[in-house]
Amino acid sequence: MARRTREALLACEAAGFDVVIVETVGVGQSETAVADMVDMFLLLLLPAGGDELQGLKKGIVELADLLVINKADGELEAAAGRAAAEYASALNLLRPATPDWRPPVLTCSALTGRGVAEVWETVGRFRRVQGEHGAFEAKRARQAKAWMWNEVSESLLAALKADPEVARRLAALEAEVTAGRITPTVAALSLLKSFLGRAPAGK
Repeated sequence: MARRTREALLACEAAGFDVVIVETVGVGQSETAVADMVDMFLLLLLPAGGDELQGLKKGIVELADLLVINKADGELEAAAGRAAAEYASALNLLRPATPDWRPPVLTCSALTGRGVAEVWETVGRFRRVQGEHGAFEAKRARQAKAWMWNEVSESLLAALKADPEVARRLAALEAEVTAGRITPTVAALSLLKSFLGRAPAGK
């Protein structure tokens, strides 16, 4: 994930690509960011037992519109089936991320190709269902608003770090916070006051 990933998506759409895949690795903040910029969030998983299901952050599963267990072949085929059943059961306890859509849990094998066509058919079905209810337009409107505020936050943070007075005081304040002599809140307010020339509103 990068600050200009959204612009890259727009460029791909403008170039005529009707399917654009944004891939992330791991479970973390980047997944949340991607969910705020794509039409469909597909969570790709490996065959796993209950212990791994317990350890997986619930938040990432809550974001998913489709869960796919890959490597459902050979010795792992049975494990993939069990994992799919466990995730399907867990999803019954969670609120779907997208209205009018219950996230399916599918298995596939990238090695043999089994189940890949079913995954793609489900992606198309999701697109049709959401299009019928105007959900895509509403989602993209929310994403555009989030994008605007993200740009505001990123630009303000960059300006704050580039400010000469903030730069002059930053190392000393970080040392004070690290040593426990002042709280992070006090240090942050002090930096903001230096940047704004006054105390932040409401403080």
